[in-house]
Formats: sequence, C-alpha cells, structure tokens
Amino acid sequence: MITSVLVANRGEIACRVFRTCRELGIRTVAVYSDADANALHARVADAAVRLPGAAPTATYLDGDLIVKAAVASGADAVHPGYGFLSENADFARAVLDAGLVWIGPPPEAIEAMASKTRAKELMGLSPLGEVTEADLPVLVKAAAGGGGRGMRIVRRVEELTAALESARTEAASAFGDGEVFVEPYVENGRHVEVQILADTHGTVWALGTRDCSLQRRHQKVIEESPAPGLPERLTDELHALAVRAARAVDYVGAGTVEFLVAGDTAHFLEMNTRLQVEHPVTEAVFGLDLVAEQIRVAEGHALADTPPHARGHAVEARLYAEDPGRDWAPQTGTLHRFAVPESVRLDTGFTDGDDIGVHYDPMLAKLVAHAPTRAEAVRRLAGALEQATIHGPLTNRDLLVRSLRHDEFTSARMDTGFYDRHLPDLTEPAPDPYAPLAAALADTHGRSRFGGWRNVPSQPQTKRYEVTGEEIEVRYRHTRAGLEADGVRVVHADAALVVLEVDGVRRNFDVARYGDEIYVNATRLTALPRFPDPTAQHAPGSLLAPMPGTVVRVADGLTEGTAVEAGQPLLWLEAMKMEHKITAPATGTLSALHALPGQQVTVGSLLAVVQET
Repeated sequence: MITSVLVANRGEIACRVFRTCRELGIRTVAVYSDADANALHARVADAAVRLPGAAPTATYLDGDLIVKAAVASGADAVHPGYGFLSENADFARAVLDAGLVWIGPPPEAIEAMASKTRAKELMGLSPLGEVTEADLPVLVKAAAGGGGRGMRIVRRVEELTAALESARTEAASAFGDGEVFVEPYVENGRHVEVQILADTHGTVWALGTRDCSLQRRHQKVIEESPAPGLPERLTDELHALAVRAARAVDYVGAGTVEFLVAGDTAHFLEMNTRLQVEHPVTEAVFGLDLVAEQIRVAEGHALADTPPHARGHAVEARLYAEDPGRDWAPQTGTLHRFAVPESVRLDTGFTDGDDIGVHYDPMLAKLVAHAPTRAEAVRRLAGALEQATIHGPLTNRDLLVRSLRHDEFTSARMDTGFYDRHLPDLTEPAPDPYAPLAAALADTHGRSRFGGWRNVPSQPQTKRYEVTGEEIEVRYRHTRAGLEADGVRVVHADAALVVLEVDGVRRNFDVARYGDEIYVNATRLTALPRFPDPTAQHAPGSLLAPMPGTVVRVADGLTEGTAVEAGQPLLWLEAMKMEHKITAPATGTLSALHALPGQQVTVGSLLAVVQET
C-alpha cells in the first residue's frame, strides 16, 4: 500500500495530485528548483526537497536528482504529473530500480508511444520524408513532449529549414530532446481525444471524448467533454482505436489518445502516456478522480468491467498570464489577488502574493464548469471567469469569456483555426469607460478626505491613467455636496468602493491599488505622474523587450547598417519555455543592435533600433 508520494513536477499539477493524496491519507513530498523555493506546491506539501542546479527548468528534468529526493524523503511512490519527465521511460525505470512504486504506465509502453514517430509506426503510419510543394502545408513537430512546444506550421518550402532549426531548439529546451519530424498539416480540423484508463488485469476503459480544438500555438486553451456533435459511429470508432492503441503496448494507468477529426474522418496524432492537463472535464462527467484511480491501479487493484456512465457536460478554460493581442506574450509579476466563484472547480499552483516568473509555462489556473447540458456549462464558466478577481499580470481572461460566448463556439462549430480567424475581434480592448473616474474618486478619498475642497469655484481636479495603452484624463470637483463629475452622479466613494449613477442606472466599482497599479472591477489601470518625465523616451523605431527572457539567437547576417523589411524576424527571445519572435517594426535600416545570444533581458530592455526609410 502506498503511504507517501513524491510528485516529480511543480505548480498546478503538483498541487492537484497532493489534494487527492491528502483525501486518501497519503503523505506528500514536493521537489522544487531555486526559482520555486516559495512556490505554492513547495509550501503545501508535507515535505519538500530542493533540486540543486543553476538552470530552473533543467532541475525538473534531472531524473537522478528526483529519485534521490524520493529516497531521502522516505517516499515509497513517484507520480510524474505531466510535462518534464512524465513520458520519460528511463526515468520510470530509475524509479522502479530504486524500489519505488511508479504511478504511471510501464517503461516499455512509454518507450513505444513517447516518440511520436515510433507511435505512428506502431499505428501503421509514418512521417513525411523530403517535403515538396505538393505536401504543403506541413507541420514540424517535436518527437518528444507536447503542449505546442517544438511545433511550426510551414506553408513555403523555403521556410522549412528555419522552422526545423527553431523547433529543434525549443524542443531541446522544453524536453531535453531536440528530435523533430514533419507530417501533413490538416487545416481547420477538430482536435478530439479519448481518455484511457487501464489496469494490470487486462481491463481498458475508454472514458468518453474531449474536444480541445480552441488552441493557441498548438496549445489547448478551452477543452470540453464530451466532444459535441460527433456522430455515434465516429465516437465508437475513436473509442475502439484508443483501446487498440492501449492494448498494443500493454498499457497500464491513465493515458490519452489524440486525433484530428476532419469531417467524419479521424487522423491519429499521438498517444500521451500520462495524465493530461484537461483531465478534470472527464472527471466531472464520469464522477471519477483519475489521480485516485492512478494510485489504485499502481497498487494492483482491478478496475470494474465497465466504466461509470457519463453525466452532463464539462468545460475547462486555461487561464494564462499572457497578452493574446501581442502574439500571446507571457506576462510576469506579482499576483496580488486571485479568487474565483465557488460555482466552478479551480485547479491552480498560485495564491495571493505569489510571483509569476519567466522560467515556466504561464498557465495560472484551470477553471472547470459542469452542468446537465453544454449550454449551461458554457454559461456557468463564462460567468465565473467574468466575476473572477485577478489582480496582477495581464491574463487571457477577457479572451476566454469572449471565446465561450462566441456564436461559433456556442453552436459547436469551432475547429483548430478558431483563433486564426477571430483573434483580432476577440482581443479588441474594451475597458469600462467609467473605470478611470472610479479610480480617481477612490484615490482622492484614500489620500485625503477633505483636502481638495475649495470655498470658491475653481478648475476641476484632474488625474491621468493609462488603460490598454491609451492615456486617459479624468476631471472631477469637490463641492459642498461632495464629489461631482460631469454627467455622473457620485453616490458613494471610498478607497475600496465607488458607486456611480449614470443615466439613472447605479453601478458599483470595486477598487484595489498596488503602487501605481489600480484595478477597477475587471479593468486594469496604471496611474501616471502629473508631470511626465521627459527623459523617459526612446528613439523612434526602438525595439524593447516585451517580456523578461533570454536572447536565444539573432537572425543570420544581421549587423548594424543592415537593411530590413517590416515584419522581418530580427531575433528570438525564450521565455516560459517558448520562443518569441521579435520583428522589425518598419522597413528601414538597423541602426543599433544591443541584443546578443545568451543575454538575459528584462521588460523594456532596448534590443535594437530600426531607422525607418
């Protein structure tokens, strides 16, 4: 019987596994890098072991260190979570060789399916060889790992070499394996997958389908179960294929078989030999705890002959610290306040006051809604996201709400090209027009209750804010009757709550301030100084780092004086295990190049200057 589990992972998934372990009465052990010394998963575990190493990501890829940590902590089992070493057969063997229980599939099954090229061969498929114009478009894909890392769409043959190089670099950084392959790219298909659970007694469950078509950078954003609108024949076919894949490698534990569905045809993508990020929607629909089932299977218990019946519909949204309107740029900083309504399930690795750094995936949390029907689940999730309190780095919250309410999604007509078609509309800024006034009134009350009142009429008080990149000035007056603003009746104002009446409609505005950052309901503002600093300017054409990260490479032949075209890639930053392309803002001449490969940069660092012609 398992009594103590070390989770060879971090963040949200570590916290999620710990939750089940606590419910089962199992002791928990965390591992952490120096960058994660104060992370939530390290704080909530019964014990935590530091993984030494200079590179924060690499520490979680060092299987030897993790096995030593498990032995030293007295753990008798290891759960790999997902990502990092979760699909590494050598790590699974090392855990078993150390006399520990491996909560996952046999190493041989991992080995057979962990490489996407070998998995395709097992299913009677093979990647493309030499690519010609007739093969386009194609997808360059990492052979190990997933999550959209190491993937590139190629639409022109001359772009293939650069795509291969970039994918190899990213895959090696994320998974420790730079092997990539090329396969046909199916435009506008649906990403559908089947959850598998198998025991050591020959029983394999196919636990319904999931649709994961809404993706950015080939990484899932919104997932649901069951996949809506699939013909019963196709659903049965997907279940049968998934079970066949599991039996082909004598699979044990939880796994997922992924397909791309175009029309009524299913194309096998891969088998993930681990728990998926989106597993909570399956848990909600089938009334299961998949982590608990993983532990039971690892202890040798048998599954029932048939799985439980599915009930209702579940939808999950991944909340990321990123700016979807700026090429999904990851965001960093302090998460001052984070709370969501109790109507949804929350899986997260963060809490109030935690720091969101640059070293790891920018996912903050997963929110999951379950209801009798799809429409009810979607509405519940959108409402919970809208009502959530998120004070900190910019997130994709507004994008998620708009996506869930988009008619293409509500009518279940979405596919993997959803954001290619709709991203500009979904990311159009829509701040509350009364948020700056509410911020000014709250700030006035918080700083001085009576200091602004004058005995005779004078010029109105003014304050300036930046909202979604736009500078806004608000005006108000202190009078004998209280605060006044043009066209708005101020019902109440204090440092935390402002109540305004506009055209007979009364509205409440919750206000929170952290230094110059102000949050008014869901709108984020930055207080600007009364007198701007004239020295805080950059030359026209300056390229500033949009995020902290590492310069991984500079375009070949790029030197000061080089002629560049608007949109031409100049250099690449790596942040949160993803590469981010920095392009020329205009056609002109590169007049300065400050970025060097290997250089660490912070937000706003000057990378280069392009003098427009």
